[in-house]
Amino acid sequence: MTIHYHGTPLSPRAELLKMAGKCFCVPYSDARDADTCLTIGQAVMFDNGAFSAFTQKKQFDRAGYIRFLEPRLAPPHWAIPPDVIDGSVDEQRAGLADWPYPGALSAPVWHMALPIDWLLELADAWPRICFGSTSQYWQVGSDLWCRRADQAFNELAKRHQHLPWIHMLRGMSLSGDRWPFASVDSVNVARNFKDFNLDPERMARRLDAVQCNGVWTVQPEQQDMFA
Repeated sequence: MTIHYHGTPLSPRAELLKMAGKCFCVPYSDARDADTCLTIGQAVMFDNGAFSAFTQKKQFDRAGYIRFLEPRLAPPHWAIPPDVIDGSVDEQRAGLADWPYPGALSAPVWHMALPIDWLLELADAWPRICFGSTSQYWQVGSDLWCRRADQAFNELAKRHQHLPWIHMLRGMSLSGDRWPFASVDSVNVARNFKDFNLDPERMARRLDAVQCNGVWTVQPEQQDMFA
C-alpha cells in the first residue's frame, strides 16, 4: 500500500474542501492551507520548503520552520527536517543535529547523489526516510535515476529484512512501479485540475488507487557513478 500526499496550496478554498479525508503535503514555503488541511485531512506531511528556497535562491528560515511546526506536529502527521539541496553529508548531518522533534514525527531526506552509506546510516537511525532527486537525479524515472533507486533498495534490503518507510519526494508518478515506496507526494492535482477542468477530489481518488508493490525484488547491480 502506498499513501499519497497531495500537495498544496490548492485554491479556491471550496475545491480544497472537496478533498476532505485525503492526505496532504503542506510546504513551509507556502503554508496558507496548513490549518485547513489539519482540520479536514487524514494526515499531513510538512515539507520544509528547502527545495523552493533552493530554486528561488532564497535563504531557508530554519528557526521559523521549527516554530511553525510546534503547534501543529503530532501523530499521524510528520515533517521533513531541514536539509541542504546539493549539500554534503556533513551539511545534512548538521541539519539534523538539533532537530527538536522525535523520529516518529520526522523523515530526513537522503539526496540520491550522496553516498549509499549515508542512506544506510539514516535508515538505522530513523523510522522514515525521504528520497530526494537532486542535480544528477533531477529527472525522476530517467535511466540514471532508475539505476540509483535500484541500487539504494538493493542495499537497504541487504541490511533490513523489513524495509524502513521510504517516501519519494515528487514521486506520485512512480505509484505502481517496481519500487516499494510507502508514500509519495505530488502537486499534480493542485496544479492541473483547473487546466483539465477536472474535479480535484476525483482526480486525487484515481491517483490514490494506484499502489506500489510492498516487497522489493533485488535488481541486477549496474554501475553508478555516484555510489
